[in-house]
Amino acid sequence: MSTAARKTADLRLAPPIAAPATASEYLGSGRVVEVRLQDIEVELDTGEHVLARMALAYPYRPVVSDELLVIGRGSSHFVIGVLHGTGESTLAFRGGLTLRAEGGPLTLSSDKEVAIRSPEVEMETGKLRMFAGSVAQKFTSLYQRVRDSLQVHSGKSHTIVDSESHLTAKTASIVTAETMTINGSEIHLG
Repeated sequence: MSTAARKTADLRLAPPIAAPATASEYLGSGRVVEVRLQDIEVELDTGEHVLARMALAYPYRPVVSDELLVIGRGSSHFVIGVLHGTGESTLAFRGGLTLRAEGGPLTLSSDKEVAIRSPEVEMETGKLRMFAGSVAQKFTSLYQRVRDSLQVHSGKSHTIVDSESHLTAKTASIVTAETMTINGSEIHLG
């Protein structure tokens, strides 16, 4: 094969050279103007308003004024990133789900709030530590069983029982440094 024939064969086998980007191709930011059922309307940096479809690897629900990364060719535009968003991301799976960190801690954190909602929650651990500025608990009924020792240390304690209160113990002591008051219409000792 001659040198000229080889060069011609090499040109046919070589991948085509990409054409330069045309004016109808776009890669840049877009501001959300309107959220629709199937797509969203975004205003591109050029001032043009286009409809774009979400094409992220995770579900994200944009809101008006979000800044998104948009790619497009001709009349087709897609959202491929979130540059500044205030919308919501939701991960939902059918069936059971296990979230596990092997060899390191698992941390869930939020700048505002963490909420757990379920008909039933079970926690099993060797040690539980809780730190809070204040705690509010509301139960229909509460059953606690402590196998070894229950200790409560507080600055003040106030207990209100609407109906009956009953304390059973093998031995019991009430020690006060100052005044003790027992007030009732009847007091039974013994």
